[in-house]
Amino acid sequence: MTTTEKKKRGRWKAGESGNPSGRKPGTGEVAKLRDSIAKHLPAIIKQLVTKAKEGDAQAARLLLERVLPALKPIEQAVALSLPDGEGITGQGRAIVQAVAEGTIAPGQGAQLLAGLGSLARIVEIDELEKRIALLEGVKSGND
Repeated sequence: MTTTEKKKRGRWKAGESGNPSGRKPGTGEVAKLRDSIAKHLPAIIKQLVTKAKEGDAQAARLLLERVLPALKPIEQAVALSLPDGEGITGQGRAIVQAVAEGTIAPGQGAQLLAGLGSLARIVEIDELEKRIALLEGVKSGND
């Protein structure tokens, strides 16, 4: 049997099921559970509201988490000038200083430092590639 024959054998046509008589979508246990809950949803919510009004902290927390999701900080774009002549270390210090002064948010500072770290690794790889190419050139010149 050739490789081509093996590839053709056992393959289904596009849009054709491998098990046409298999389970239909929406007939599993999870679907049944969702349908059961959906039928009773208004009563469940009403009970949760009642419990929350009675002082049940868990019920109140559950309701509030679903209705009012946690607020995420929205950071504004900020112009930040980083020193060119001091290299990556100087730029990192400038970012830390900007966070300390309140010019940028700590989250922004962390993201900038992470980006600077990635840039440092890229620069390091570039420099290593150049050194290896130079050493290989020197070695092949000596042969």
